[in-house]
Amino acid sequence: MCKLKYILCLVVSVFLSVGCKQQSAGQVEERAESKQAKQLLQGVWMDQESEMVVFKMQGDTVYFSDSTSVPAYFRVINDTLCIGDNDIKYPIVKQMPHVLWFKNAGGDVVKLVKSTDPEDANVFKRKRHGKVLTSRQITKTDTVVMYDKNRYHCYVAVNPSKYKVTKNSYNDDGLQVENVYYDNIIHLSIFQGSVRVYSQDFRKQMFEKYVPKGVLEQSVLGNLEYDKVGADGFRFLATIGIPDDASCYQAEVVVSLNGKMSIKQMNY
Repeated sequence: MCKLKYILCLVVSVFLSVGCKQQSAGQVEERAESKQAKQLLQGVWMDQESEMVVFKMQGDTVYFSDSTSVPAYFRVINDTLCIGDNDIKYPIVKQMPHVLWFKNAGGDVVKLVKSTDPEDANVFKRKRHGKVLTSRQITKTDTVVMYDKNRYHCYVAVNPSKYKVTKNSYNDDGLQVENVYYDNIIHLSIFQGSVRVYSQDFRKQMFEKYVPKGVLEQSVLGNLEYDKVGADGFRFLATIGIPDDASCYQAEVVVSLNGKMSIKQMNY
């Protein structure tokens, strides 16, 4: 009886082992990249109707025709064009040596043809890909404030930093692209005559309590603008937002007359 149980267990383990191997092989096959399809994609592609250049495929990289989008890694798996580190998927509808149709993020079919004009490649030579948006110039403001017969100077300097912020968006063809921006570090100083009341650099991380994490990661600290002065001190409005978006977040920065700083939620 024990021998029979041993044989049954052995048979079951063999079947399980074979099943796991087949499943593993299936997973590998499912994720296998189509080298032939990738080779067909090499070159410059343009819109079938407008004949505007859309992107260039070179090696494992796709270069977009606009200067603000970062080049991205791509591959083809199971008749699907996968772009970016997160493998954004675009199902291929039709692929021939000089024709590429695929569905974009909105479900529309993008129809491209491969360019045969060598001049179209110059679009990518003239553009610096991954160009960082937002100004690289320092912006300074000096506000003179009178309060309780005392004269104050409020200095604000918006300094572009070396910290890059990436923003995901969709281009005109419905492809998700990544834009890069420089964040700002904003310096605030308050003087009463020659006496320094307050001085500090502000970074967007100081406002993480007032901005959702996902938004803050794609946002820049845009400005710190003087608002008013009162018994509780000097009030400034800090603006944090995703570049080119219509909306933004604001927080109140309050510096007391004796130089104590606090940040408050804006009450709209």
